[in-house]
Amino acid sequence: MTNIFELTGRPDEGLFFSRGDRDDPRMGEIVRRDQKYYETADIVILGCPQDEGVRRNNGRIGAAAAPTKIREQFYKLTPFNVRKRIFDLGDVRVGATLEETHDTHLAVVRQILSDGKRLIVLGGGNDVSYPDGRAMAEVFGVENWIAVNVDSHLDVRKAEQRNSGTPYRQLLEEEFLRPEAFYEVGFQTHFCSPIYYDYIRDLGVHRVSLELLRSRFGADDELREQIKQNFINHSSTVSTFFGFDLDAVRSSDAPGVSAPSPLGLRAGEFIQLVKYAASLANTKLIEFSEVNPNFDIDSRTTKLVAIGMHRVCTGTQ
Repeated sequence: MTNIFELTGRPDEGLFFSRGDRDDPRMGEIVRRDQKYYETADIVILGCPQDEGVRRNNGRIGAAAAPTKIREQFYKLTPFNVRKRIFDLGDVRVGATLEETHDTHLAVVRQILSDGKRLIVLGGGNDVSYPDGRAMAEVFGVENWIAVNVDSHLDVRKAEQRNSGTPYRQLLEEEFLRPEAFYEVGFQTHFCSPIYYDYIRDLGVHRVSLELLRSRFGADDELREQIKQNFINHSSTVSTFFGFDLDAVRSSDAPGVSAPSPLGLRAGEFIQLVKYAASLANTKLIEFSEVNPNFDIDSRTTKLVAIGMHRVCTGTQ
């Protein structure tokens, strides 16, 4: 059994906010971090504080600071409607290379999922989707999981070195992810290579562009219907993974990201999709990535993710 406490560092105690008012409790007062509480936890929080994959992809670095900054905002929120037991494991120990960090992250995530926990992962770069997705495949079986990438980009880049643009191509080509169980959601065509679009189309990947999301009454309607069909065609035991890249949100609502855009999901639409992810009983892992605190304004981006985490903690079955 992997010792996840040796492969991670404990979260900074200074992040666990308290007003010192028994009538106004905060998440910082109810989330556990002592090792003895891990066994009874329903939801585990894990950070991966690195942005080497972003650097390799020629993005603007800064995402390494995101797990700490997101926690700062999350632990100020109230536990309104939170009934699950939550445990903060801290951050994966960053290795000398991205590949080494991914190996460590994979081992930790695989153990947490094997222990029957639901997991919230805080990137870091979106390259973390590779070890997260691989862990899903190894724990639940390649035939038994669905991946949803909510992003303005497709992240199926072909490159000599893995980076923040390659995670889903790795999963597909290494056969950890079946194309028919993969959903690309919220992508913007002006950011997508037509070659890479043809690649996922020819494989049979489900494609829900930003325009298609907007064409329905609710932001989650199209995705909800497509995933429902997948469950019907397979089994109710199929597990789900949601990767939320904050690049998918318009820069007026989320300025602190690796690759900002004036177009994208509105903050409310983003939270609607997170709530949908949390509402599925078989969602095992929800990941937030590409937050860059160096460019955040009034902590809008970290606050948005913190609210998304809160919805996961209140909306989980």
